[in-house]
Amino acid sequence: MPHATELIAIIALGLVLAFVCGMVAQRLRLPPLVGYLLAGVLVGPYTPGFVGNGELAGQLAEIGVILLMFGVGLHFSIKDLMAVRAIALPGAVVQIAVATAMGGGLALAWGWSLGAGLVFGLALSVASTVVLLRALEERALLDSDKGRIAVGWLIVEDLAMVLALVLLPALAPSLGGSGGDGHHAAGGNLWLTLGLTLAKVAVFAGLMLVVGRRFVPWLLDQAARTGSRELFTLAVLALALGIAFGSAELFGVSFALGAFFAGMVLAESDLSHQAAADSLPLQDAFAVLFFVSVGMLFDPGILLREPLSVLAVLGVILLGKSIAAVAIVLAFRHPVGTALTIAASLAQIGEFSFILVSLGLSLKLLPPEGRDLILGGALLSITLNPLFFALVGRIERALADRPELAARFERKGAGEVAMAVETAPRRRHAVVIGYGRVGSSIGKALQTWDLPYVVVDRDRRRVLELRQQGIDAVFGDAGAPGILEAADIGSARLLVIATPDSHNAGRLIEIARGANPRIDTLIRTHSDGERRRLEERRVGLVLMGERELALGMTLYALRSLGVKEGEARLFVDSSRQESRAEPNAEIEEAPIAPELRPHKEADAAGA
Repeated sequence: MPHATELIAIIALGLVLAFVCGMVAQRLRLPPLVGYLLAGVLVGPYTPGFVGNGELAGQLAEIGVILLMFGVGLHFSIKDLMAVRAIALPGAVVQIAVATAMGGGLALAWGWSLGAGLVFGLALSVASTVVLLRALEERALLDSDKGRIAVGWLIVEDLAMVLALVLLPALAPSLGGSGGDGHHAAGGNLWLTLGLTLAKVAVFAGLMLVVGRRFVPWLLDQAARTGSRELFTLAVLALALGIAFGSAELFGVSFALGAFFAGMVLAESDLSHQAAADSLPLQDAFAVLFFVSVGMLFDPGILLREPLSVLAVLGVILLGKSIAAVAIVLAFRHPVGTALTIAASLAQIGEFSFILVSLGLSLKLLPPEGRDLILGGALLSITLNPLFFALVGRIERALADRPELAARFERKGAGEVAMAVETAPRRRHAVVIGYGRVGSSIGKALQTWDLPYVVVDRDRRRVLELRQQGIDAVFGDAGAPGILEAADIGSARLLVIATPDSHNAGRLIEIARGANPRIDTLIRTHSDGERRRLEERRVGLVLMGERELALGMTLYALRSLGVKEGEARLFVDSSRQESRAEPNAEIEEAPIAPELRPHKEADAAGA
């Protein structure tokens, strides 16, 4: 194809192979991340067939890193971290130190430099947040105490790696590498280099926290007020990429740090849920390309050339980190079950490890062999991680049957530290999606009876007006990830879909029932076929607007022409039931119940 470019080729083949390999991994009950990395191996220089352009793949990977770090910043919660700080902060710091020491020790034993050992150890010390969150979600542990501790633990790890990404370029010349663009050397004075680097980071962080936390939400609010979904999505991406690029050009900090701060300042805004939802598809796509590009760097021959080294790396990831985590958690007087869950959560490495590998290679700190060992360890650890969680379950069941054995591992007085997590103020409320003519009428009725409800609407101005009136409202597309969660759908009693677009109703029901299986539903539709499909899903009530309008007009017409109130209402109710019973019936063709035709027949008989 002479018209095809290398950029199109690498994107097309990367995404297609990632999809195929991801589907295979999913069928094998492995994380799709394994498939994405294998897709990169297939188009890499170490396997036969098509070889992708590594330079272009690297640039696409940079965009993936920016969007990944922007997502990390969006989901960064100081409240969640503070809730588990007593165990997560010291635990993560000690675990990083232990794992880095073990990895560095292996590197020094292999004859590598101190800088290579530092990068290698750091890459082995940090677990994948993506893999952890999906593992906790699959096992319904995300909202448990042990799940919160695991997530808080990884937040601390992520923050430590962000700091490492800032300091490594400054330290590289002293550790046997290069200073990247050479501006970090500062005349060979290490302390001056570190001071300048930290000063730039401090200025950038201060600017973002003082100016950015006001300007970024304001700019997104202006985009949201236009009512254009495209402009809002464009504003999110422009902020993520623009701040990342500007931070690197003006302050000399990494793209990753700039994107992280962009997400973090936006996380404090009520627009963060919709911003995350709108950026998620592009974030996922470029994250996949990032993992593909990482896989392209992996030489699978390392598994045959250096099997013992691969096993040693795997030992650090699976056993060294896990044993250290168990010891730390038990030392803080938490139950064995919590310690085992944290250990299983940390028994893998992922995206930050890959970012550190890329940085280590660019700074000439990490040898290619280290890259291959880290990537091999990542592939194998992510593949084996579900087995670790399964093993945790078996150990917990065994300890439950032998409490005297469990007591030996736990110090007296052990117990979960009380979580400082705020309970959601909304309980047994209604979630009203869409606040137009229909939704507002329902809302006014709920207000009259003093019944709690939350509005979800895509119109930013309407949401702000509702808040000024004291009505709880969430801005965003209800079908987007995280929006219904922001309305506390898990504790709601009723879901009201008052929007005229019923095509998305099925997905909304699925999301709501996934979080709250017993929730009641009330849906508005304009299609008879859609009504039948929704009723097959056993929703509470589906109302077809045109039919209800026709029935209301029919009732008035009958009463106006002399039919008694009771008979008219009985006729309308009967027509409604018969139209529901007959799939192809339309309201104007609804049959008249026999018992409601006495007048004409009686008149004919009398005549």
